[in-house]
Amino acid sequence: MLKKFLSTIGIGTMKVDTIVDQPIIAHGEPLTGTIYISGGQSDQLIDYIKLEILKRTECYRDDSDFDVTNELVAKHTIEMVGAVISKETRMVPFELMPDDRWESDAENVKLYLRTSVHIINAVDVQDEDEIIYGENLA
Repeated sequence: MLKKFLSTIGIGTMKVDTIVDQPIIAHGEPLTGTIYISGGQSDQLIDYIKLEILKRTECYRDDSDFDVTNELVAKHTIEMVGAVISKETRMVPFELMPDDRWESDAENVKLYLRTSVHIINAVDVQDEDEIIYGENLA
C-alpha cells in the first residue's frame, strides 16, 4: 500500500527514456525510435503516451520574464491503456514524419522531442531530447 501511495505522488514511479535512431534527420526522412518505459516500485496503469515536437527559442525579450519559449509544431498520441508491472521494461517503437513546420534557419532555435507518459492516478513522467532537422543534412 505504501509503495502505491508513493507512486501516486511521484516517488518510486516509472521512468521513460526515448532513444531516437538518428538524432540528425535530413529532409524527407522519418524520425524513428523506441520509447523505453521502466516500471517503478509498484504496478502502474498507462493511459497514453504523447510525443511532441517543440521549437525552443532562447533569447532575451524586454516584454517577457522568460528567456526561453516553446512552440508546439507537431503532436502524436499513442493509445496504450495497460499496466507496466513493477521493475518491468516495455519498449514502444514510433515513427514521425517531419513537415515544413519543423524547419528553422534561426541560430537561437532548437528542435526537441518531448515524450510524456500519462499514468492513471500518478505523476506523469517525461523525457526530452534534442533533434536536428534540415534540408541540407545527410
